[in-house]
Amino acid sequence: MGDAISYVQGDATAPQGKGVKVIAHVCNDLGGWGKGFVLALSRRWPEPEAAFRRWHRERAGNDFGLGAVQLVQVERYVWVTNMVGQRGIRTSRSQGVPVRYEAIDAALGRLAPQVVELGASVHMPRIGCGLAGGRWSRVEPLIEARLTGAGVPVTVYDHD
Repeated sequence: MGDAISYVQGDATAPQGKGVKVIAHVCNDLGGWGKGFVLALSRRWPEPEAAFRRWHRERAGNDFGLGAVQLVQVERYVWVTNMVGQRGIRTSRSQGVPVRYEAIDAALGRLAPQVVELGASVHMPRIGCGLAGGRWSRVEPLIEARLTGAGVPVTVYDHD
């Protein structure tokens, strides 16, 4: 069994610790990239957004959709994973919240073996709980089951 999730104050786009690191975050299934944590990612590296937009644009011929994951290398020891865990986006007219816990669960399940293969740790904000409108009490057990339960160290970053 892996250890519990580590919680730290700080910026998930500047992951702490040694070794290979994967920064995980949740995207929507509309191909939109323009609010929230993705802006911090794009300020640091152009590749995750470019890869996400290409993945969405070419979705007729790939696996893009709820529960899918895309790993993008941004530095020698740093990767970003785009996880599609949000159905649409929140608008003033929309009912409910865009987060899809089962899609986040599926994405984490797909991510886990890739992270294990990289020998990496995973770093993230409280995924699915910002603009996606999710509750951490629902997301945290998914991370524990899929990642820390598979021996993957996970650090969650809360901004000061």
